Amino acid sequence: MENTYGDGVTWRRGPMLGKGSFGSVYLATSKNPSIHYSCFPLVMAVKSAEVSVSSLLQKEREVLSYLSGCPDIIQHIGDETTIDSDGRMFYNLLLEYGSGETLADRIKKSGYRGLPLREVRCFTKSILKGLSYIHEVGFGHRDLKPENILLVPKSRKTNTGFIVKICDFGLARRVQKSKKRKLERYFNGTPMYLSPEAVRDGVQGTPCDIWSLGYVVLEMLTGKPAWDEGMDKESVMNKIGKGAAVPKKPRNLCQTAKSFLNSCLKRMVKGRLSAKTLLRHPFVNGLSDDDDFDYDNGVLE
Repeated sequence: MENTYGDGVTWRRGPMLGKGSFGSVYLATSKNPSIHYSCFPLVMAVKSAEVSVSSLLQKEREVLSYLSGCPDIIQHIGDETTIDSDGRMFYNLLLEYGSGETLADRIKKSGYRGLPLREVRCFTKSILKGLSYIHEVGFGHRDLKPENILLVPKSRKTNTGFIVKICDFGLARRVQKSKKRKLERYFNGTPMYLSPEAVRDGVQGTPCDIWSLGYVVLEMLTGKPAWDEGMDKESVMNKIGKGAAVPKKPRNLCQTAKSFLNSCLKRMVKGRLSAKTLLRHPFVNGLSDDDDFDYDNGVLE
C-alpha cells in the first residue's frame, strides 16, 4: 500500500510491527530513497487506526507537537488520512522508527537476569532527560513502562550504539499546576506501573511518572517486574494502593542504585524527587551523553 505525504513524497506501508488498543503499528519506507528529506527519513513507524476510533492517536499527535526537538523522545514526523480499497478512512501517525525494539524486549533478551549496571545507568539518564522535558512543557506521560521505551541506534548507517527514547503518548495529559484546582479523579495506565496516589485517589501528576520510573529501573536491574506477574489486576491494585510496602530491592544492589530507587519509590508524593533533580543523582550524574552500547543479536558485547 502506497501513500503520499507532504511535497509529493510517497511512502509504502510494510509489515505490521504491533497492535494495541489505539490501532496498529506498521513499518513504512520511502518510495523516493534518492531524495533526501531532513524531516522525512527513509524508514518510519506508522500508527494507524480507522478515523472513527482514532481519538487516542490524534491526542498523541497533539502532545508530540509540543515535545518536538527533544532527542530523548520519539519524534513525530507527520500525520495524514488515507482511504483503503474498501473505502475505509484511516488516520496515520508517522513516527521515528526504533529499530532496536523496546526496552522490554532488551530485558527479555537478557534472560530476565537484568542488564549491566552501566547500561541501566545510561538508559536511566536518557529516560530522565525525556521526562524532565515532558514535565517542563507541562505534561505527564502517565504510562511509563519498558514497552513504551524504544531503542534507537545513534547511527543509521551502522545500526549500533543504541540509546533509549520515550514513546506512546496516547495517555499523556497536561498537568494542572494550580493548587486550588483538583487533579483528575480517575487514572489511566498499566496497573503494574501505577503509583499509590493514582490507585488510591485517581491523581496522576508528574510524580506518578517518577514512581513508574522507579519500577522501570528496578526491572532493568533485576530482569523482573516490580510485582509478581502472576498477580491478578485486583491484587496488584490492592498491593499498591493499600499496602504500606514498596517493591523489594535485591540485597546485592549497590548503595547508589538503592538510593536512586528510594528517591523514586516514595509512597508520599512530596518525598519523590523531580526528574530534573534526579539528573543530579550520583546514579546518573557524570555519565557522558555519548555513552552507548553495541549489540550482536541483542546481546551486549
